[in-house]
Amino acid sequence: MAYCGVIKNNFFTLSHCDHHVTSSSSAATLGIKTQKFCAKAAALKQDRIGTSTRQKITKVETQSTKERELPRSVDFSGEKPSTPILDTINYPIHMKNLSLEELESLADELREEMVYTVSKTGGHLSSSLGVSELTVALHHVFDTPEDKIIWDVGHQAYAHKILTGRRQRMHTIRQSYGVAGFPKREESVHDAFGAGHSSTSISAGLGMAVGRDLLGKTNHVVSVIGDGGMTAGQAYEAINNAGFLNSNLIIILNDNQQVSLPTATVDGPAPPVGALSKALRNLRSSRKFRHRRGSAKSNKLETLELVSNMDTYIRGMAAATPEASIFEQLGIYYIGPVDGHNMGDLVHVLNEVKQIPAIGPVLIHIITEKGKGYPPAQAAADKMHGVVRFDAKTGKQMKNKSGPLSYTQYFADSLIAEAKEDRNIVAIHAAMGGGTGLNTFQNVFPRRCFDVGIAEQHAVTFAAGLATEGLKPFCAIYSSFLQRGFDQVAHDVALQKLPVRFIMDRAGLVGPDGPTHCGAFDTTFMACLPNMVVMAPSDEAQLMHMVATAARIDDRPSCIRFPRGNGVGAPLPLHNKGTPLEVVVFTDLIRTRTTRPAVRTVVNDSGFRQTVRQF
Repeated sequence: MAYCGVIKNNFFTLSHCDHHVTSSSSAATLGIKTQKFCAKAAALKQDRIGTSTRQKITKVETQSTKERELPRSVDFSGEKPSTPILDTINYPIHMKNLSLEELESLADELREEMVYTVSKTGGHLSSSLGVSELTVALHHVFDTPEDKIIWDVGHQAYAHKILTGRRQRMHTIRQSYGVAGFPKREESVHDAFGAGHSSTSISAGLGMAVGRDLLGKTNHVVSVIGDGGMTAGQAYEAINNAGFLNSNLIIILNDNQQVSLPTATVDGPAPPVGALSKALRNLRSSRKFRHRRGSAKSNKLETLELVSNMDTYIRGMAAATPEASIFEQLGIYYIGPVDGHNMGDLVHVLNEVKQIPAIGPVLIHIITEKGKGYPPAQAAADKMHGVVRFDAKTGKQMKNKSGPLSYTQYFADSLIAEAKEDRNIVAIHAAMGGGTGLNTFQNVFPRRCFDVGIAEQHAVTFAAGLATEGLKPFCAIYSSFLQRGFDQVAHDVALQKLPVRFIMDRAGLVGPDGPTHCGAFDTTFMACLPNMVVMAPSDEAQLMHMVATAARIDDRPSCIRFPRGNGVGAPLPLHNKGTPLEVVVFTDLIRTRTTRPAVRTVVNDSGFRQTVRQF
């Protein structure tokens, strides 16, 4: 008979299950790391701890299960909310003596503060709403800046910024000389690592942990990554290395069943793709898991002898669920799933992991809801991931309904028009269906659109493979994100002259998203490649013509770069169907400028309308 651990009522509760657990879970077989891990639990059996520890656990259980007698009314009226607890906190040190009830109220006040602030500035809202409890728990348990907290991507770091001395400047977020929209080392000592792109947190955290060990320090390192971020190869590379190096590192997997990117489809939000995401979904919905969790509600620790088997105690859930065993097989201790909105559970688990010495890398799997606590965000198709200014009471965003559409939408409409006539056209994006416009394409051609997850390198080579089979891949990746796949563009595409069409949205300066999303380098790194056709439209009509041009280029790679924002109102071609343009070879520019009117315009005039060049 095995014991399966679940987290309930502020501590791991054991329940019986019939899932087979082999003897490999014994300390003797698991080796030194498990022996060290079990030593902490063995101490619970000693008389000097015994009775008092059991009383403490029972007391914590009572506090956790007791509902708040007077639930706090959350204020999303649009007026500046009353935040009595938050008003007393300038830095995390001011949170250390708060009670569990006060921590819960603080999480609510943070939500009110974020909705009030972002409604006036715009920004990334729902990711931060979803980790309000987690952020409070982390700063309550750990001691930044000595302890390091690394936020993957950084969309979810608004609450962290408020609690680390930047509350009074949050009204400047994503503005010139204001608070950055992402973690930024030069902005605060509490921002351990800068971010903006996905899936870097585990690598950075592991580097910090190993550096700490080499320098003889004892601080803690925590990497917070979403289930969307776990679809990228770098996250797996880091986990693989972490299991080998065995340094103490806490990885928090924030599982909100959404990529933290603009992923709304016409039918609702899109979950992360990939085998691991499927495994996490299976774990959440497992009948055995739900049964064990339900049984655990009334199951008590009858004897401290059960606690002494800490290896099964902590890791039983991983042993009983094959989907979670991937982390164990890579040398990462798995704990979870944990309710990411239960403050008591979070504080208790984080404290336990913090206090266990020489644990090695551990992954805490928490379940959260993106947009939690704010009804308009919870109801929105995209969970109000990235928003402009909005009415805090209703969630209605203040978008201009008249005028030209975005360049992104014109690209999507044009590609659909081309694909209706050419069945070989396919589209690829890296978890950015909403941001690239390809969700619209997918609605028309569901079998010809591929979301590969946050995996730009794979997206490029996947597109190259499609091209070898005679298909016409359009690989849509933000300009700044394509930097991650540059080797694949050079080695797998350009060197082989494969006709992959790269669509680089957000080219040039992007404004509020800041330097991490600035697409200022694509002209240089794409134009230097052999065989590459580089295109840059001057308006939305030219963009449609260039999409048609790219569809006709079948002997070399090409790319189109266009900015964030709306078109200029240029007259569009009939049915959004562009006319292919002539490709001008760079070395012919000077030689032909006196005979070709179009080239003469490009070379001599100051306001040329378009360029299509092969380098």
